[in-house]
Amino acid sequence: MRTPAADRSRLRADCSRCFALCCVALPFAASSDFAIDKDAGTPCPNLRDGFRCGVHNELRPRGFPGCTVYDCFGAGQKVSQVTFAGRDWRSGGREHARRMFDVFPVVRQLHELLWYLAEALTLPAARPVHADLRRMLERTERLTLRPARELGELDVPAHRQEANALLLRASELARAGTRGRGKNRRGADLVGARLKGADLRGASLRGALLTAADLTGADLRGADLIGADLRGTDLTDADLTGALFLTQPQIDSARGGAGTRLPTSVVRPGHWAARR
Repeated sequence: MRTPAADRSRLRADCSRCFALCCVALPFAASSDFAIDKDAGTPCPNLRDGFRCGVHNELRPRGFPGCTVYDCFGAGQKVSQVTFAGRDWRSGGREHARRMFDVFPVVRQLHELLWYLAEALTLPAARPVHADLRRMLERTERLTLRPARELGELDVPAHRQEANALLLRASELARAGTRGRGKNRRGADLVGARLKGADLRGASLRGALLTAADLTGADLRGADLIGADLRGTDLTDADLTGALFLTQPQIDSARGGAGTRLPTSVVRPGHWAARR
C-alpha cells in the first residue's frame, strides 16, 4: 500500500515556494564548481529581490556549475512554508534567519533519506523489509515536521545510520538475482578509473569515488549507486537502467549523451545535449 509520505513528487525542489535558502544558508569555496568564496549565512551576490538568482540562465559560463547540480529534495519549501510558516529570513530578524539557516541542512538530509526510503518501497524484491521501510519513512517524515528548535538538536547521523541498515538490506535483496552481483566496489577509490565497457550489473558502488572515471558503454543495470561521487564521470552510452538509489544531482554532475540509458526516476540533463 502506497503511503502519502512515499510520494516522491513532494521531494522535488520548488524554488517558487522557497526563500532561496541554498543561496544563503550554505557555504561554497572558489573552485571548479564556484567562481567565488561564500560563507554560510551570507547571501550569494547573485541573489536578487524576490529570492531569485540574477544569473540563473548563465550559471555554467559564469563559473557556478555547482549550483546547477544541487538539489534540496524539497527541503527548501518545507523549511520556508512549513517549519517557518512562510516567514522569510529577510523580514524575520537576525535570530530568525540564523535558525532558518541552521535548520535547512538538517531537513535537507532528512528529505534525501526520504527519497531513498521511498525508492526502496518500489523494489518488489525488497518486500521482506517493506514494512520496516515504511515505518522508517513515516518516522523520518515526522521528524521533518518538528519545530525548528527540535530540528536543530536532532542527531541526524544516528538516524541515518539506522535507516541505512534498512536501505542496505533492500539493496541486497534487489540485487540478489542480478548477474554480476559479486562485484563489491563499496567505497572504492575509482577516481579517473578506466572502466569503459565494464560489466557492473548489480554491483555495489555505494559511496564509491568515481570522479572523472571513464564509464563509457559500461553496464550498470541494477547497480547500487547510493552516495557514489559521479562528478565528471563519463556515462556516454552507459546503461543505468534500474540503477538503485541514483539521484538527479548525481546525474547532473556527470557527463553523458543521447545514448546513455537512465532509470525513470531521473531526467536527462539539458547540458548533456550541448556536448560534442
